[in-house]
Amino acid sequence: MSAASQARPPTLEDVARVAGVSRATVSRVINTTRNVDPVIQETVRRAIAKTGYTPNTAARSLVTRRTGTIALVVSGAGDFGGDILVDPFFGRVASGIISALRPRGIYPLLMFADTPETRAHVVDHLRQGNADGALVVAIHSADPLPAMLVAANVPSVLFARPTRPLPISFVDLAHREGGRLAVDHLVARGCRRVATISGPLDVPASQERLAGFREAWVGHGNPEAPFVEGNFTLDSGERAMERLLAEHPDVDGVFAANDLMASGALHVLRDHGRRVPDDVAVIGFDDSSAATASRPALTTVRQPVEDMAAEMASLLLDRIGRQDRRVTSVVFEPTLVVRQSA
Repeated sequence: MSAASQARPPTLEDVARVAGVSRATVSRVINTTRNVDPVIQETVRRAIAKTGYTPNTAARSLVTRRTGTIALVVSGAGDFGGDILVDPFFGRVASGIISALRPRGIYPLLMFADTPETRAHVVDHLRQGNADGALVVAIHSADPLPAMLVAANVPSVLFARPTRPLPISFVDLAHREGGRLAVDHLVARGCRRVATISGPLDVPASQERLAGFREAWVGHGNPEAPFVEGNFTLDSGERAMERLLAEHPDVDGVFAANDLMASGALHVLRDHGRRVPDDVAVIGFDDSSAATASRPALTTVRQPVEDMAAEMASLLLDRIGRQDRRVTSVVFEPTLVVRQSA
């Protein structure tokens, strides 16, 4: 650059000249338009770094009518009690979203909706254009927020399939298959008296994991296996395991619908002198940090949460960029991660 050009802030034209592309191409990359070749995107980003160009966010917002902000809305989490931010699942969702948005210069705005008033506030905030769209984690099947966002014409993507038909994109996991993977592994280990600790039964993922477990267990020629409903917390896993041992003292295999409850089950088994996995094999679900922190480390059904969250962000950016885009669903497959507990 000349001395004269260095005296002024770098412009789109400077970036385009360094990248060897048109000004319009630079603009498309900066505005996160999805139909730009990835190689060209990377070339433009290197040119931006080399020139030191900084987009004028305020001016860009006036032109594009976008804020550069995406809302991450967690609805219904308060019903579980405790601090939802310490739950490994929600940390992984946030991590996946941030990793997908940060390279595009977009930042998430965290919002909670646990009451009719807070849900109405979230919808009003988004409808007024304070964020470009919403990534929604709705805990309960009857949660009205997804339908409210659709009615308000707010671009949105759900984590998990809606329980009733809605014109809204989502990502989900084949939860039933996860339950089957757990059963097949327990059977292969020789377990014959298994039980399960389900998640809250008004949560669709809990219902699906339990259904997959039951179908697979009966499919192996066994009678119905007992289960106790938990609440996705470590404490609820401890209470459920205490009840299972009291009612079924000969249990030799346990599948818990998430890693925190499985960790709670490990605590109780240890307190009762049961060796894991020699006396009782334990399998969790999610493959979260709780699985590797447990002793013994948990065998668990992996839910690729970070990848799912990143896909949510991609779907939403696609929808924001093309308002006429059709509703899209992406369903991920679970895998079994074998460690020391089973």
